[in-house]
Amino acid sequence: MEKQKTYKLLFLGLTIVLLLCFFANISLGSITIPLNSIFNSFFGTIENETWQIIVLNVRLPKAITAILVGSGLGISGLLMQTLFRNPLAGPFVLGISSGASLGVAVVILGSGLFGGLFATALISKWSIVIAASLGSFLVLLAVLAVSSKVRDTMAILIIGLMFGSITAAVVSVLSYFSTAEQLQQYIFWGFGSLSNLSWYELLIFFGIYTIGIILSIASIKGLNSLLLGDNYAKSLGLNLKLSRLIIILATSLIAGTITAFAGPIAFIGLAIPHLTRQIFKTSNHKVLLPAVFLFGAIVMLICDSISQIPGSDYMLPINAITALVGAPVVIWLLVRQRKMMF
Repeated sequence: MEKQKTYKLLFLGLTIVLLLCFFANISLGSITIPLNSIFNSFFGTIENETWQIIVLNVRLPKAITAILVGSGLGISGLLMQTLFRNPLAGPFVLGISSGASLGVAVVILGSGLFGGLFATALISKWSIVIAASLGSFLVLLAVLAVSSKVRDTMAILIIGLMFGSITAAVVSVLSYFSTAEQLQQYIFWGFGSLSNLSWYELLIFFGIYTIGIILSIASIKGLNSLLLGDNYAKSLGLNLKLSRLIIILATSLIAGTITAFAGPIAFIGLAIPHLTRQIFKTSNHKVLLPAVFLFGAIVMLICDSISQIPGSDYMLPINAITALVGAPVVIWLLVRQRKMMF
C-alpha cells in the first residue's frame, strides 16, 4: 500500500511538471509570450493577433510533437531494453532509423540522377516523410521475416545491427556521388526537427503513434514475463513468438513514425528508461510504461526549450541538445549504480 501511495504521488508530481514544461515551452522562444496571452489564444480571445498565430500554428503543434516524440522514444527504448535484456538497447536497435535514413538518402542524395523539375518535385516535405516511412517499413518487414525463423532473441539484435550497417553503407555510396547542396540538405534532416509539422501532419503522426502505444500496452504482461528469461516466460504459458512480434511491431511503428516526421533523434530512447527505473525503483511495466511516457515527454520539452535559445532567433539542432542531456544521464547512472535494474 505504501508503495502504491508513493507511485501515485510520483505520477501526480510528474503530471504537474509536464504541464509546467508544456506551457513554458509554448511561452519561450524568439518572442516571449505571457501565460495569460497563451490561455487567451486557446479560448479564441484575440489579444494580439500575431501572438495568437504564433501560439496556435507554430508553438502548440511543436509542443505536442515534443510530447509525442519524447514519450514514444522512451517507450520504444523500454520495450527494446526489456526484450533484449540489454541496457544499451535503444528504439533504433532494429535498424528502423537506418532504414528511414536510407529512404531519405535515396530521395535527397539520389535526386540528382533525375535532374530538372522532376528532381525538384521529388524533394518535398511529404516525399521525405513517405521515403522515411517506406525505408522503416522495409527494414521492419525484413526483421519480422527473420524473427519468425530465429528463436534466439540476441540473434535478432545482431541481425538488426547488420541491417543498420548495410543501409549505412548504401547511404555512404550515395553520399560519395552527391553534391555539396544535397549533402547539406541530408545533414540538416539528420539534425532532427520538431517544428515542421502542420496540424494535418500531426494528426497522421498521432494516429500511427496511438496504434503503437496500444500495442505496447497490450504487451505489458509479456514484457514482465520476459524479465526472468524466455524459459520462465514459456512456463507461464506465454506465446513467446507472438509477444516478440507485438513488441517489435509496436517499437517499429512508434520509432519509424517519429523518424519519418521528426528525423532521427538520439539518446532519449536510451536514457529515459534508465532514469525512470532509478526513480520508481521497479521493473513492473504497468508502472514503468506510463512513467516513461511522462519522463520522455518532460525531457523532450526541456530539450526543445533549450534548443530555441529563448530571446534569440537562433535554434540549435534538437539532436545536439538530446545528446548533451542524455549522455551525462547514462554516465551518471552507470557510475551511481553498477548493476542496471532489469
